[in-house]
Amino acid sequence: EATSPSSVKNPVKSRPLSVLSPPDPVPVPGGGVSTNMKKLQREEIIKNFNKDKAAPVITSTPSKVCGKCSKVLSSTQPAVKTMDKVFHSSCFCCMSCCRPLQGMQFYNREGSPQCELCYRKSLAACSRCGERITDRVLKAMGKCFHVHCFCCSTCSCTLEGLPFIAGEDNKPYCVQDYHRRFSPLCEICKEPIVPATGSEEIVKVVALDKNFHIKCYRCKDCVRPLSSEVDKCPGYPLDGRMLCIKCYSKRTKQ
Repeated sequence: EATSPSSVKNPVKSRPLSVLSPPDPVPVPGGGVSTNMKKLQREEIIKNFNKDKAAPVITSTPSKVCGKCSKVLSSTQPAVKTMDKVFHSSCFCCMSCCRPLQGMQFYNREGSPQCELCYRKSLAACSRCGERITDRVLKAMGKCFHVHCFCCSTCSCTLEGLPFIAGEDNKPYCVQDYHRRFSPLCEICKEPIVPATGSEEIVKVVALDKNFHIKCYRCKDCVRPLSSEVDKCPGYPLDGRMLCIKCYSKRTKQ
């Protein structure tokens, strides 16, 4: 989350004070200066002398250290307070390119500031659109995606939180479209052979290097259901067709 740093301004130096010169002594009859006037003159000189002295500098005991260099921050130094830390103004810079960040937008990367340019460069790129991912990252198939970019390659339905299958082209597909595109086609009905509802296994019959739905595996002549089991009603190949024993015998006797 980007936050704007708050800075502590340099302390404003006080202007020099003008010092009044002591008043001239008041003459008294007979010459000289009266005792009271001498006393007042001495007090005024001492007072003005004290004004000429530099005022003592009072500094508080340092209680914070810089969030980057870990050195003590002086109460007279400009500082930046952000991310629950305090930084020297010169230390508050991008963790990657060291660009000064005071007064600029930045990102908090695990407790360290990062400029917007470096932050965007460090983000993962979406494997579909190629843009940097600035919000949630969806990881699948060893890649990173925007949530809205991770969708079925055929019907474009969003796949977040749903089962999907990586196709032979290494693209994501919903289960239905994967089977429609990559499952074997039945030799008879030309429809894809897909798992039954609630199952993940494909059940098919392979004969003559061809694929069949179980319900489509029938005698070519009499349409009698055939079985892949020998002791039931096995199929007999003839001229590229599967026949039951009766139809096979009939054709071979002709």
